[in-house]
Amino acid sequence: MSTPTIVVVGHGMVGQRFLEALAERGTTGHARIVVLCEEPRPAYDRVRLTSYFDGRTPDELSLADADFMERHGIELYLDDPAESVERAARTVTSRAGRTFTYDTLVLATGSYPFVPPVPNKDAEGCFVYRTIEDLLAIEEYAKTATTGAVVGGGLLGLEAAGALKGLGLTTHIVEFAPRLMPVQVDEGGGAALLRTIEGMGLTVHTGTGTQEITVDDAGAVNGMALSDGSVLATDLVVFSAGVRPRDQLARDMGLEVGARGGIVVDGQCRTSDPAVFAIGECALAADGRVYGLVAPGYEMAQTAAAALAGEAGEFTGADMSTKLKLLGVDVASFGDAHGAAEGCLDVVYSDSRSGVYKKLVVGAGGELLGGVLVGDAEQYGLLRPLTGSVPPVSAEQLVLPAGAGAPVALGPSALPDDAVICSCHNVTKGEICACSSLPEVKKCTKAGTGCGSCVKVIGQLLPPSGEKGLCGCFGHTRSELYEIVRTLRFTSYAQLLDSHGREEARGTDGCEICKPAVGSILASLDGGYILDGEQAALQDTNDHFLANLQRNGSYSIVPRIPGGEITPEKLIVIGEVARDYGLYTKITGGQRIDLFGARVDQLPGIWARLVDAGFESGHAYGKALRTVKSCVGQTWCRYGVQDSVRMAIDLELRYRGLRSPHKLKSAVSGCARECAEAQSKDFGIIATASGWNLYVGGNGGATPRHADLLAQDLSDTELVRLIDRFLMFYIRTADRLERTSTWLERLEGGLEHLRDVVVHDSLGLCDELEALMAQHVAGYRDEWAETLRDPDRLRRFVSFVNAPDTPDPSVRFVPERGQIKPDLTFLTLEGAGSR
Repeated sequence: MSTPTIVVVGHGMVGQRFLEALAERGTTGHARIVVLCEEPRPAYDRVRLTSYFDGRTPDELSLADADFMERHGIELYLDDPAESVERAARTVTSRAGRTFTYDTLVLATGSYPFVPPVPNKDAEGCFVYRTIEDLLAIEEYAKTATTGAVVGGGLLGLEAAGALKGLGLTTHIVEFAPRLMPVQVDEGGGAALLRTIEGMGLTVHTGTGTQEITVDDAGAVNGMALSDGSVLATDLVVFSAGVRPRDQLARDMGLEVGARGGIVVDGQCRTSDPAVFAIGECALAADGRVYGLVAPGYEMAQTAAAALAGEAGEFTGADMSTKLKLLGVDVASFGDAHGAAEGCLDVVYSDSRSGVYKKLVVGAGGELLGGVLVGDAEQYGLLRPLTGSVPPVSAEQLVLPAGAGAPVALGPSALPDDAVICSCHNVTKGEICACSSLPEVKKCTKAGTGCGSCVKVIGQLLPPSGEKGLCGCFGHTRSELYEIVRTLRFTSYAQLLDSHGREEARGTDGCEICKPAVGSILASLDGGYILDGEQAALQDTNDHFLANLQRNGSYSIVPRIPGGEITPEKLIVIGEVARDYGLYTKITGGQRIDLFGARVDQLPGIWARLVDAGFESGHAYGKALRTVKSCVGQTWCRYGVQDSVRMAIDLELRYRGLRSPHKLKSAVSGCARECAEAQSKDFGIIATASGWNLYVGGNGGATPRHADLLAQDLSDTELVRLIDRFLMFYIRTADRLERTSTWLERLEGGLEHLRDVVVHDSLGLCDELEALMAQHVAGYRDEWAETLRDPDRLRRFVSFVNAPDTPDPSVRFVPERGQIKPDLTFLTLEGAGSR
């Protein structure tokens, strides 16, 4: 019997998944597989295409293992697409003139970018956003451009806009629909997305189309004429106005295609010719839809491979849910996102200040039909599998942020076994729970290897791993390492690694996970200067220069202003320093003043003037206490019942410089009106007529959480004692980079256990915790002042070690609103060639 030949036309993500499905079924062992690929490189992750601009190389985006083709005997021809097919003779001829006879032909030709038929659409400076080669061309052209415009405000359009912004261009988005991402989000979600994106400095034009691309005398783009009559000056245009099925080869072959494009296939992905299959974006599925997402394409690939292996299976439609991070904004939609079902109701939570919008569509019987999430898509992994069922808690509880409603005890355990967790590979909860580790899940089911949005839920479904180490260097957790360092009084990272690290890690330099974590432990217990000796090599970038690194390589300086109280004389000093060094000044949300734009070699001079005026480091750069905000309290406010400013100053001076697993923020409000927003802090204090109420575990960041009341009506002494205990217990037991809010929710027994430990001393630790805090308070030294006193320490603050008196020429600025801003265009032009 002769060996059958399967010819695959196209080697994108779906084509590669089809090859893997053939290999999984053993088909590659008894059939010749030929792949004709149009691009000059094998299949790569088009979903993460934009990550190229974040530093990922084309090789890192590749989907095929280096030896996959050779291991399975697959013949891959790059840069050689199919040109023609003779169905009667069953032959395929490539552009290079190669002819192959096939028994089965699989069309995985994907889609092509739709470019509106406007004048000069092919002019110099016009691009599409589809392949790595497209990105390389855009990157090169952007070196001489200043402004870019993206035609299309959908998924790829926003990614393209983010890429142009990252390349340093002033960026515009032109979308014909009345809102961004019109397919995925509703009007409310589009409004939230618009506010956030415009806040990033991009200009959005919705409800208008492109009429014409204007060009200069050399034929290069110099503008766009819009349908609303306006003209947009731009010298680079990216078309990202959707895609169309690549079905021209099928048309030339005489296969049936849909009226609006797409190769017509049945449930097994067979075309009108039984010997020819079509999968992915080029196919018009049995339900009459062309699917532009990778997950349905993967299902089609599996279906076609199963049919060739004689297995049962059909593709009759797919979940169109999607979760993406566009321009740093989480956006997700699932199910009936637009509420098209008869009698459905919307449950909406909207916070325009933080750019969060959540809408759940609920049926008359309480079943979850779909939803839209913008700005906070944390629950997507749980909500999407619940679609079609009645959730175990109310829809209102599912959209409210933590702390704003009744506690929600909804986790992956609430999902049925047949709930699809990974929509890219159609993997259910039951299949995942049959595995014991994430690597096993990925290997056996491929769940988590697609878009990655399901990985967090997968981790929650798996049994606790016996491997609990901090990283590949230590088999101990951070809290265990803290106890080892404290008990054995280690003072160096190398000492700890060589005695308690994994065998294979001993004698090495460690890794970037454990070095800053151990550095923080050593600093919290020892309190020494963090840049002395070995400690310097353990610090994160910001700690390394005792200042915050900004995007253009300059640094910002934040002097401590305890409680937000400052004298006019000190304000004048800050103003004079900013003026003399040409720094950008900004009042922060923590009642401090941030000075931006200093070169590393300027830091000591700036610190010297601030320290001479009585300032010290505000530790904005460290995982340490940042600020203790305050309202004016009873001293000035007619509603105040305690002196909140005095208390805030006392607390900030007590806990300044305290190194911890993550940053710490606090606030003191002088009455129940809560002007200092204490309940959104790691530890917050609210005055009462009888004393102080202490709240802990709050967070006002990306995942807001109202703090919990730990104790009430405390005296000054009782309050400080409880905060001492709380902070040292957190530092002792929290994981690496774990905020108090997350720690408290993870802590076994939660708030009640915490109260037993720090209020009632159930573990007998309180004396020890108080002693550790007393040791910190007694040993505190200002890091800026300590640096200025030592010439050896000052030597590190230079832009170039081999030319210490030479400033970094790449740190440049341009004027804006009477101050300065980074010259990012200069940086892009200088650094673009190094990609």
